[in-house]
Amino acid sequence: MSQNATPSLRDLEHHDAFIERHIGPNDAEIAQMLRVVGYDSLEAMTDAIVPGKIKSPAPLALPSPITEVEALAKIRAIADKNQVFKSFIGQGYYGTLTPNVILRNILENPAWYTAYTPYQAEISQGRMEALINFQTMCADLTGMEIANASLLDEGTAAAEAMTLAKRSAKSKSNTFFVSNAVHPQTLEVLKTRAETLGIDLHIGDDSEAGSVDSYGVLLQYPNTFGRINDYQALADAVHARHGVVCVATDLLALTLIAAPGEWGADIVVGNTQRFGVPFGFGGPHAAFMACRDAYKRSMPGRLIGVSIDAEGKPAYRLTLQTREQHIRREKATSNICTAQVLLAVMASMYAVYHGPEGLTRIARRVHRLASILAGALRSAGVAVGHDFFDTLHVAGVDAAAVHAKARVAGINLRQIDASSVGISLDETTTRADVIALATVFGATVTDIDALDAGTHDALPAGLRRKSKFLTHPAFNTHHSEHELLRYMRSLADKDLAMDRTMIPLGSCTMKLNATAEMIPVTWPEFANIHPLAPADQAAGYKQLIDELEAMLVECTGYDAVSLQPNSGAQGEYAGLLAIRAYHRSRGEGHRDICLIPESAHGTNPASAQMAGMQVVVTKCDANGNVDVEDIQRAAEKFSDRLAALMITYPSTHGVFEEDIVKICEIVHEHGGQVYTDGANMNALVGVAKPGKWGSDVSHLNLHKTFCIPHGGGGPGVGPCAVKSHLAPFLPRTFGGAGEVGMVSAASFGSASILPISWMYITMMGASGLRRATQVALLNANYIAKRLAPHYETLYTGRNGLVAHECILDLRPLKDATGIGAEDVAKRLIDFGFHAPTLSFPVAGTLMVEPTESESQYELDRFIDAMIQIRDEIRAVDEGKLDREDNPLKHAPHTAVMVSASEWTHAYTRELAAFPLPSLKLQKYWSPVARVDNVYGDKNVFCSCVPVEAFKGEIEAFSEPNVA
Repeated sequence: MSQNATPSLRDLEHHDAFIERHIGPNDAEIAQMLRVVGYDSLEAMTDAIVPGKIKSPAPLALPSPITEVEALAKIRAIADKNQVFKSFIGQGYYGTLTPNVILRNILENPAWYTAYTPYQAEISQGRMEALINFQTMCADLTGMEIANASLLDEGTAAAEAMTLAKRSAKSKSNTFFVSNAVHPQTLEVLKTRAETLGIDLHIGDDSEAGSVDSYGVLLQYPNTFGRINDYQALADAVHARHGVVCVATDLLALTLIAAPGEWGADIVVGNTQRFGVPFGFGGPHAAFMACRDAYKRSMPGRLIGVSIDAEGKPAYRLTLQTREQHIRREKATSNICTAQVLLAVMASMYAVYHGPEGLTRIARRVHRLASILAGALRSAGVAVGHDFFDTLHVAGVDAAAVHAKARVAGINLRQIDASSVGISLDETTTRADVIALATVFGATVTDIDALDAGTHDALPAGLRRKSKFLTHPAFNTHHSEHELLRYMRSLADKDLAMDRTMIPLGSCTMKLNATAEMIPVTWPEFANIHPLAPADQAAGYKQLIDELEAMLVECTGYDAVSLQPNSGAQGEYAGLLAIRAYHRSRGEGHRDICLIPESAHGTNPASAQMAGMQVVVTKCDANGNVDVEDIQRAAEKFSDRLAALMITYPSTHGVFEEDIVKICEIVHEHGGQVYTDGANMNALVGVAKPGKWGSDVSHLNLHKTFCIPHGGGGPGVGPCAVKSHLAPFLPRTFGGAGEVGMVSAASFGSASILPISWMYITMMGASGLRRATQVALLNANYIAKRLAPHYETLYTGRNGLVAHECILDLRPLKDATGIGAEDVAKRLIDFGFHAPTLSFPVAGTLMVEPTESESQYELDRFIDAMIQIRDEIRAVDEGKLDREDNPLKHAPHTAVMVSASEWTHAYTRELAAFPLPSLKLQKYWSPVARVDNVYGDKNVFCSCVPVEAFKGEIEAFSEPNVA
């Protein structure tokens, strides 16, 4: 079209579509970058990169791109099909009031939701301080010595407790006793996990727990029916036979009742959902685990610890179990590779805002309302249980009639059986709610204050809390909105997230999380639906889930999808369970060998052993490709036992392997199934479909390819997509049918964030999704090509090209100069960049993935930084910079360091702080110098740091093995 031509309506509409907002480079930049890479079109470049055998012959059967306004209108119509009743169902999920200051400045703030997992400690100090607060909160309230930085949900946390107890107990029993008063969804997850690990579950009444020979017990306190039991004697009995006492609990209740650690618990788990995180139809919510100090080196999940930096000042870091899957692989104690950081931050800030007095006041109000309601019901002749916190077990009623009457009043109660119901009150409960609830049961409340005056508390006298909690200043300072706002801002300012800079992490796909995608998450119609609400109240969710599943089926070429797994590792586990159940259904339950290339993500072997499989590692060749001949040999050797091959595609080394179809054929020939890790699906959408080239199952990372934010290391969603023959073996929903049990506590996992991926796919449309993939390939190859004169790209595929990420090999430079990949990673902080993936999948390398969201300007800014760093390395090599006293070895440089009166380094302050002129216009300052990892592992400290420590009194918390 000429410059003076009148644009058509179609042209104008095309430019209004979301696709041009999501993809960073514009058409002119794409053309220029293509010239650098050596191609005249995206299609020509795609043909040069992607093997012809796997390319999709037809476009995605999805609608065309649409605008943000149009997509929001469509999802608003879906949301309106949900009915928001007042839910008193409980069962581990409670109404809560999210403080608006937290809603706006954490959940809706890209400084928090676009941050990545804090593997680079120096640029993650803010979110790690928030997580230290979370750990301290959980440890204090449970009365335990140490807590981790969140788990996925209460059900899976209980399963992790079961396996931690197994590793830690001195008992030789293989039985784990579970109280039949544990939440039902937790029992479901425990059954799934125990079966594959060969653990014998004994589910029974609490009275049996002391006499059953078991290595551990799991109790619920208060239990699922609301009763608060005294477990002191039971805990003593379990300990006497060398067993471990695990307890699932409620943190709000623990402000009023004795902490489990005070009466003998060894491991305590639970959910922090009611600390300001909405129902969300089941998630995401941050679970927790707290335990005895003796278990800390075996505790699953992430643990934030305190170390010191190069200046001797306190600094936070991930400690102990950090990515143990990549170190211990199939010997890992857990496959957990993620957490629920954003939700843990919200819960911790809820505790910071309210403080110990505020939390206690909330708990007392909830308990008073529950006690008043119990009194009203008893006065009407209704039988109500005793010794409760917030949940009433109402027996001897016509449950069907009660539920029918409640529904007319817009109320949901818990369905227990034909003659009993449950009522769980919460922070959102009002006086009017109590009156309405009483009316449902035929009771009349005319004067709540009078009833209040005549009603006693229902807490057991011997179990009232006497110990203090949350005494650290962090929980006793920021109670005004102004102070909390400033505190949260101060933490965010310490960190690097995508609102400031590209995060070029390979295998992590840190792409744009568009505002329009995020908006529906906080709509009440999505946020305020209880996961166990009647199905007709969640019609909107059903439509959303059905449509998203269909979208993912089309993108992947599989036939069915389960959205239940709430992390990538859970998706792996679900996929392997499907393969295991499939083999068993065919009378081939003996198939237990899982082939895994040595280049695989560490969660792969960890998930395989959790699914009861034996891992056999296969080789890679000198070019980083899977060694097909070695797979052939292994498949032949274990032909009778071969269960599966787990393979990542494109490979973990960032290339499209030519022989993927042949590999699938080899595995199938020997009776196995092919599991394709979906971590790199970002390079495939709209271009190739795993389900069409021979793969049987994949997990997908919605928090990577499909735009759900990482949120500092979670939430995640890891759907499991399968071919039709595996579809019957996807995880069943709660109360549903199926061969394979639940892998997460909620039927649809982290349902409240599914609108994000729905919005992304809907707005991008078929053409937009393909273009996103192509630009992701272009951006990676552009970086590799421009950096080629300075750094060697370790692996390339056909035509010397990479996929969506490239591995820069720093090992030759380390050998020549002593400057290694970690030094480059830390030096990038001085340029205002988060480092690429460090030393994975190959030690001594950096894996770079720019994604399609980054503009040419941002790519060039990163390239300029890397070239400047290469010049500095060259200066070391040439003797112009000292091998030890140079800006790379001392990076990152803090403002305090470069502004100090004394400067002792052989290089200039200007080179330290402003290695490029552009940094004088906009500069990020690391809040700490390089963190000492060795010190942190030798001196484990994992709770809030004493204020004195920040005044230089580092000795206050540096004693070995303090927690």
